Amino acid sequence: MSWITGALAAFDLETTGTDIETDRIVTAAVVRLEPDGALSTERTWLLDPGVVIPEEAAAIHGISTEHAREQGVPASFAIEEITQAVAEALHAGTPLVVMNARYDLSLLDRECRRYGLESLSERLGAVPSPVVDPLVIDKHVDKYRKGKRALHALCAYYGVSLDDAHDARADAVAAARVVRRMGEKHQSIGMMSLADLHDLQVRAAAEQSASLQAYLRRTTNPTAVVESAWPVIPRSR
Repeated sequence: MSWITGALAAFDLETTGTDIETDRIVTAAVVRLEPDGALSTERTWLLDPGVVIPEEAAAIHGISTEHAREQGVPASFAIEEITQAVAEALHAGTPLVVMNARYDLSLLDRECRRYGLESLSERLGAVPSPVVDPLVIDKHVDKYRKGKRALHALCAYYGVSLDDAHDARADAVAAARVVRRMGEKHQSIGMMSLADLHDLQVRAAAEQSASLQAYLRRTTNPTAVVESAWPVIPRSR
């Protein structure tokens, strides 16, 4: 049986910025889609990240510093719950869909370490797996397609509705539905075992990073170093 016909878990974050070492989680969602596409469970969190949310970030996800401070739960409490919810999905053997997993899972790792909590990898006793990343897969199966690869662009290309972009719950659900469509369209992906698909993404992400680094060195940033690890960037790097 193909993994695209089974249940999928999905995880998404909205944050204060794009630096995994310094930025913080503002909202998060962990959802489960059943084989028929129905959303059976969902958990969402609004955090007080403990820092000012830049106006540029607030303009994207709609959460201001004031709102987060007034309505959000303490970051350490929420991050424990988020990490445990993700760990439980993976412990159950459910594929975890994460758009741009390298960012979301690495930032979650740094937040756990910031608050002295067990990381996702520590809870699992291994690198998180199986992870399914629509961004990595789409670049692998359709590498020469022009245009953006952001979630809204993938939704438009694969015919998936996204009514509330940059809402963590909406993005998580859309990512899971997109990756199902990818598996249906590209049967070589859809029929892979989850272990083989995970390993393919490790290799594909490294190749994509190398290609981007070579491009940057030829053009705008000759000293660029692009991270190749996937789905979690090790802290030591």
